[in-house]
Amino acid sequence: MRLDPTLLQVIACPVCHSPLEPDDAAGELLCTGCPLAYPVRDDIPVLLADQARTRS
Repeated sequence: MRLDPTLLQVIACPVCHSPLEPDDAAGELLCTGCPLAYPVRDDIPVLLADQARTRS
């Protein structure tokens, strides 16, 4: 997964507006404020709440 570092500084969780951190092994962006994980497909983050999974 290759994401522009500048993009990671700007994007936030669409639900709680907290920063996101990459999980390269899972190919996801993890929210630091709530239990949601957003998929990254073809190096493009999918920041849609209905596409996110809830982490346990």
